[in-house]
Formats: sequence, C-alpha cells, structure tokens
Amino acid sequence: MTSGPRRVLVVFCHPLPDSFVAEAHRRALAGLATTDAEVRSTDLYAEGFRPEFSAAEHRTHLEPGVGDDIASHADDLTWCDTMVLVYPTWWSGQPAMMKGWIDRVWASGVAWDLPDGANRLRPQLHDIRRIVAVTTHGSSKLVNSLQGEGGKRTLSRSLRAMCSRRTRTTWIALYGIDTCSDARRVEFLERVESEIASLAR
Repeated sequence: MTSGPRRVLVVFCHPLPDSFVAEAHRRALAGLATTDAEVRSTDLYAEGFRPEFSAAEHRTHLEPGVGDDIASHADDLTWCDTMVLVYPTWWSGQPAMMKGWIDRVWASGVAWDLPDGANRLRPQLHDIRRIVAVTTHGSSKLVNSLQGEGGKRTLSRSLRAMCSRRTRTTWIALYGIDTCSDARRVEFLERVESEIASLAR
C-alpha cells in the first residue's frame, strides 16, 4: 500500500434517508472527518444506481471494462485502499441494490481478470487492505450464526479474495435492532464513529 493518507471509499445503501442505517452512515462520515483520510462517498439509492446485471453485461462479462454509467464507480473502487460498506442486512445478506453494485462494479478488468487458458480469477484490487461493513440485523447474533452469516461471508471470502492477500475485514454490526433499547442504538452509533475513525488513521 502506498504511503500517505488513507483513501477511503464509503458506499451507502438504504432507501430511506431518515433511517437508522442512514444515521450510521452519517456517523461513519463524521468519524472520517476527524482524520486526514481522503474520502469518496456514494449513496446508491440517491443517485439511482441501476443494480440489475443486464443480458448484454452477462454476454460480455469476461471482457475487461465496464459501461459508461458505472465507470465512476469502477474508478472509485480501484482508487481506494479502504472500503466501508454501510447497509441493512436483509434476508441474511446485502440488499439487492448493494448486491447489484458488487455484481456490476466488481467486474473483469476492475476487480479481477481471467487470463487465456486460466480457470481461476486473478485478483486486481491489490491496493485494498481493509474492508469494513457497518450493518444492522433484525435477528440475534445466534440466529445469524445458525443461518451461516451469508452477508459476512460475501465480504470476508468473496470480495476479500479479489484484494490484497493482506486485506483484513472488520464487521461492525448491531444485532436484534427491532427489539433493542435506545441505549444500545446510541452505543452502536458511537462505536461506528469511533471505530471508523480509528481504522482510517
């Protein structure tokens, strides 16, 4: 990783700007503002990101490059050394909008390539050394563990595999949000701000 300030990409995904997850996003940005990190922030719903992987994209998905409509997202991904994803966990995983961002932006020539004759993807995001998830769960930690924590595995196994071998993942999660106390919610938001700030220093 190059020396100098951290280059942090924050990708936020929630349809409601007044949601608890939106507040967690604001707190993450507030934490970053206390550091010298360079920050790029994307609000997928606000910008009207198109998550569906089209038939045309599928036909050419082994060819390097992405369409003009997501070129800026690809540029952000290759620019950063730290990635923070802020989203609610729905049905044990990332929301469709966030999953679509992964499907379309983590593409050939951006996150990976497949050399002629090879049968394994070759990672391309060598600058990324930290992947952070800030998320909420309606169910308990125990229930999520029994379900296999699919969203967590997407980050810690699939996405991490396209980055540096030294990439670390950080999971900042509030479980049981539907029934937890206001005090736990406040504690979680404070944790988000302080931990994101610490990771970016």
